Amino acid sequence: MRDLSSPYWNPERELRDPEERERMTLVQLRKQLARAYTLPFYRRHWDANGFHPDQVKSFDDFTKRCPVITKKMLVADQAEHPPYGSYLGIPREEIYRIHGSSGTSGTPTVYGVSRKDWEHAKEIFALTHWASGVRPTDVVHFAFPFGMFFGGWAMLMAAEETGAAIFPMGAADTRRRIEMIDRLGCTVIEGTPTYMLHMAEVAREMGYDTVNSPLKIFLSGGEPGGSIPSTRKLLLETWGLDTVCDAGTTSEMFPFVTNAECREMNGTHVYYDEVWTEIVHPDDPASPVPEGEVGNIVYTHLWRESQPMIRFASNDRSYLTHEPCPCGRTYPRMPRGLMGRADDMLVIRGANVFPSGVEHALREVPGIGLEFRIRVFRKGQLDEIAVAAEVAPGFTGSGDQREQLRRRAEEEVTRRCLIRIPVTLVEPDTFERAELKSRRVIDERPKAN
Repeated sequence: MRDLSSPYWNPERELRDPEERERMTLVQLRKQLARAYTLPFYRRHWDANGFHPDQVKSFDDFTKRCPVITKKMLVADQAEHPPYGSYLGIPREEIYRIHGSSGTSGTPTVYGVSRKDWEHAKEIFALTHWASGVRPTDVVHFAFPFGMFFGGWAMLMAAEETGAAIFPMGAADTRRRIEMIDRLGCTVIEGTPTYMLHMAEVAREMGYDTVNSPLKIFLSGGEPGGSIPSTRKLLLETWGLDTVCDAGTTSEMFPFVTNAECREMNGTHVYYDEVWTEIVHPDDPASPVPEGEVGNIVYTHLWRESQPMIRFASNDRSYLTHEPCPCGRTYPRMPRGLMGRADDMLVIRGANVFPSGVEHALREVPGIGLEFRIRVFRKGQLDEIAVAAEVAPGFTGSGDQREQLRRRAEEEVTRRCLIRIPVTLVEPDTFERAELKSRRVIDERPKAN
């Protein structure tokens, strides 16, 4: 019987000496490289770049010598070698599950997963769910959709493995979802921060007291909001939660976990003995950045046999620290989780502006509502940016008070983003609510030919 009072699913693994873990990880990395070299996709790519797995004697060798792969390369290879590409890695008859990316950045990528990979992934998913506080006594509701995308299915698999009762609804009316969460006494919910806050708006319209809901743990994914301090605070207070735990990855790395947060809410632990994770210079993936410096994330599957990703350049941005977490786990952490994607970055008059920074700023201003939009446009030869933010439903201030609120919001956004960004206020419910990922940037600049 598992000790329900223990904070660890696998104490030997989670508390392992980091030096020993790195030695074991390097051995597995070299095995994975040797196997990947037998796949046509990697052999062509590596040969063209003068790389061979035998060159890797250390992690430093790996970063400096092994070339990255990108989503565009995967899509192109699947178009040339349909449907799974020339990196499937297993016979087709051994495919156990078929999933795909959401296709939000273009053509969806198709993933064929072996039974061995699916079963292996359960262990690390269960480990991360246990770390967030999920126990067999919980009832877990899934506000993720169940479609091609891995996300909802992988999270369901994790909750099953911990022994918790699971309550999936798939696509459902938000009011019905709220009623069932209350009726069944759901204690854990998994979804996007945007949808959780949208649910709170609908709940208030229903006259439902969200602060006294049965929910105690929110497992956040799909977008960076769960690691934005002001958004986390809003979620905790709005739903009366004990814990908001963030987890971040990209569809190419599923069904394996790359990083996830524990109950300390102290940043996401990087499970690098499952997925080797590097932080590299945005302009040079062969150059690691120093600890504490923000860079782009590069991922490598260590155990996945079906369509393994070797140095996948995700475009996610974050930074690492090896400072100990109060939970005792000896993995490094991303103190702010995934901070957004490099291709989400807006360069305005030489300044780098991230939508997550605008969100963080607006959430800090009482009286500002849930939704906002960032408009980017061209004025003469210069790029300009402006923000339109909803006022909170309960805000009834006069014209002067409304102007003071607008100024506070503009000052906070300017302070956070280090560039003056004008803010206008609009009425509540002006902007459409998203049931999965938010789409808050409207880029009106002319497209390059």
